[in-house]
Amino acid sequence: MKAKTAEDRALLELIEPVAESQGLEIVRVRLMGGTQRRRLQIMAERAADHDIAVEECARLSRAVSEVLDAADPISGEYLLEVSSPGIDRPLTRLSDFELFEGYEARLETDRMIEGRKRFKGVLAGTDGDNIAIDLEGEEDTALIPFAWLSDAKLVLTDELLKAGAEKRAARNDNNPTEETED
Repeated sequence: MKAKTAEDRALLELIEPVAESQGLEIVRVRLMGGTQRRRLQIMAERAADHDIAVEECARLSRAVSEVLDAADPISGEYLLEVSSPGIDRPLTRLSDFELFEGYEARLETDRMIEGRKRFKGVLAGTDGDNIAIDLEGEEDTALIPFAWLSDAKLVLTDELLKAGAEKRAARNDNNPTEETED
């Protein structure tokens, strides 16, 4: 799910090694828009702590631009956008469902499962290649094959906002700015 279309997958193959060389993982690649002005959106994060700084986005953007300029895989004009996945991030790797266990998510499948394609509930990790999720109004934990997902993302909740604030505070504690005296 890092890349939906064949074009996205081809771009991912070009971009992923560049990100990995910088200690980053690609969360998602999407080429969006019509035939005129398209937008290539790349979401990335550090493999170590699932975070990314603005400077790292800029460095990745410059490196990816060089590769894309040389390979020229996108016809016409496009805008390159490199960013963090954000707080209500897409869940694109099986490991994301373990990492964000206990948080609320929305899942969409590419096929019907018991009469529906959309699911909302609290992530309960993984079981093999299945996503475990405690669905609203259901007693048993549901298992949804990861391969069947077409879209998945965290739901913006107070709990998720609190976790994001704690992560920012910890990051700021680890990178204090120097104060100067006048």
